[in-house]
Amino acid sequence: MPNISQALTQVDGLVDRIANRLIWRFAAKPRDVRTDAPLVSFTFDDVPDTALHNGASILERHGVRGTFYIAGGLSGRVEPDRTLISPEGCADLADRGHEVGCHTYSHSKIRRLGGAGLVRDLDRNAAYLKQSGVGPAATNFAFPYNAAWPSARRELGRRYRTCRAAGESVNRTAVDPLMLKAVEIRQPEADARALTGWIDDVVDRPGWLVFFTHDIAARPTPYGCTPETFEHLVRYAVAKGCVVLPVEQVLDRLGW
Repeated sequence: MPNISQALTQVDGLVDRIANRLIWRFAAKPRDVRTDAPLVSFTFDDVPDTALHNGASILERHGVRGTFYIAGGLSGRVEPDRTLISPEGCADLADRGHEVGCHTYSHSKIRRLGGAGLVRDLDRNAAYLKQSGVGPAATNFAFPYNAAWPSARRELGRRYRTCRAAGESVNRTAVDPLMLKAVEIRQPEADARALTGWIDDVVDRPGWLVFFTHDIAARPTPYGCTPETFEHLVRYAVAKGCVVLPVEQVLDRLGW
C-alpha cells in the first residue's frame, strides 16, 4: 500500500520545483552581472550557532564576510543535531561586519502563508532582528526550503533588493534579482570539497557565484559541512582572486 505521507511530500516538492522553474523562465526585468572580477558570496540559512562560531570565524580569518539569513522563530531552538542562533548571536554577526538577511520568521514555505500572512510574518522577523540589536533592517531575503511563489513577488520586491533560492548555477545573464541562483554546500563531504569546481568556473567566466549552507560542524547535518571543508572553499576562492563579499555589497558593486 502506498505511503500517503510520502506521496504528499513528493507532490509538495514537485509544486515547489515547478513554481521555481516558471519564475526563472518568465522573470520580469532580468539583470546581467557585468563584472570583470569573479564575485563570490558565502551565505547561510536558518543559521545554526555553528555557522556563527565556525563559519563566520573562518570567513574573518581570510579577511572576508558573509550573509546570514535569519528566521527569528527558530531562535535558540535546540534540535537533536544542531542548536539555532540566539538573539545575541545575531547582534554579534552584525557587529563583526557580516550581513544579516531575512529567512521569514516562521521558516514556512511562503506559499503556505498567504498574502496577509506573509506580510505579518516578515514584519515579525523585522521586529525580531531589531529587538536583537541588528540594524539597519534586512534588505535581502532567502526562501525557506528554496521554495518561491509567484504571488509573493510583489511584497518581497517591495521589501528586499534580492531573494535567493537554489538553482545550482552561477549568476551571469538574465538574472532575476528576486530569484538569485545559488550552489549548496552540503553532504557528502567529498562532494562539498569538490565545489572548488564552481569557483574555477566563475574565475574562467566572471559572474556572481552564491554559495549557501547551514551548519559548519565536526559532525555536520546533511545540509552542512565540516569546518575544514568550509575553510578549504573560502581559502580557494580567495587564493583564486575572487572578490568575496556579502550579498548587499555585491549589489552595490554591480550598481543594482
